[in-house]
Amino acid sequence: MTQTHTTTEKTCPSCEGKGPGHARGAHAGHTDHTTHGGHTGHSTERAHAGHATHGGHTGDTTDAAAEPPVSWLATYKPILLVFAYIVGGTLLPEVVHRSWDGMRWMSHFMAVFFLVFSFFKLLDIPAFADSYRSYDVIAGRWRGWGVVYPFVELGLGVLFLTGFDPLFTNTATLIVMGVSIIGVIRSVLHKRKIQCACLGAVFNLPISTITIIEDGLMIGMSGYSILTMISRF
Repeated sequence: MTQTHTTTEKTCPSCEGKGPGHARGAHAGHTDHTTHGGHTGHSTERAHAGHATHGGHTGDTTDAAAEPPVSWLATYKPILLVFAYIVGGTLLPEVVHRSWDGMRWMSHFMAVFFLVFSFFKLLDIPAFADSYRSYDVIAGRWRGWGVVYPFVELGLGVLFLTGFDPLFTNTATLIVMGVSIIGVIRSVLHKRKIQCACLGAVFNLPISTITIIEDGLMIGMSGYSILTMISRF
């Protein structure tokens, strides 16, 4: 749509009788004022053009300000520190006893593992449930499993710590972690870019082979403990 602006020549009363030169100068002043007031779209366009070119190209500035890629060590630092604390803490009793007992160490390791990991999940249960259901085979169908799961881990940690019926505790661990690892493996194979819920919603960790190792370690320890106990019967 074309907008037409008409400028009307009019001599102001104060300019009458002061000669044609003065009238023309005054008229030019009025015309400039009218043009400035009428062509606001052009002024706006010039303002936008000046803003767009100020400081260079906007896109280049955004790209230059983009954050650099985070290293693998920086990404997984939280979970690596947690594992270091668990390993170090569970080795201390073996040092105190001055003898190595693999079954005792694995029992202590799984106890602390479940207690620590359940703690992070319990900090924000709804957020964990939403994250967990994005890849777990059970929580994906029933969100309630994601709400219950932190308490399951807490219960397993208490059972390992108190030494309650090791066969039952290790069997329950084997089943729970065996189901959990299915969704993890499937997500890693499909290269899905989703958040790992192993440390709850506290840290934004991507699901990866680290998660598979975490679940696989619990499966391996509980399976080995079960076979060892059965062989002693």
